[in-house]
Amino acid sequence: MDSMMMGAMSQDMKSMSGGMEMIDMAVMQACMDACAACEQACTVCSMQMMDCAPACMNCADMCNTMMRSMLRMQGMTPAVMMSMLDACIAMCQLCMDACMEHADHSEVCKMCAQSCKACMDACMDMKKMMMAAA
Repeated sequence: MDSMMMGAMSQDMKSMSGGMEMIDMAVMQACMDACAACEQACTVCSMQMMDCAPACMNCADMCNTMMRSMLRMQGMTPAVMMSMLDACIAMCQLCMDACMEHADHSEVCKMCAQSCKACMDACMDMKKMMMAAA
């Protein structure tokens, strides 16, 4: 996301209540980027029609929803954001576990599992930052 958009989001967050104004925009951007990458990897992986496809499709949807929620900060409370992050982490874990079963013979599944791990890590970083700001 370009710096002008991040600046505008940062300004919007300063006027909001509920502790969300303390969010480090670089951590948030990293989380959104990881969600976008995971969504793409899961979408590609789901097309292989292996038994991990349902988990990949659900994970892609969850990552997309998480990213879109972070872009629409107005009305987002810390409790809601934390719940969304927990759901995204859980979905990425499920998808990563399913894809790891095929990672030895499928580069796509291996890439998807790695993307899920990166997304989980980014969501956990976002959650830690929010907890520290609370």
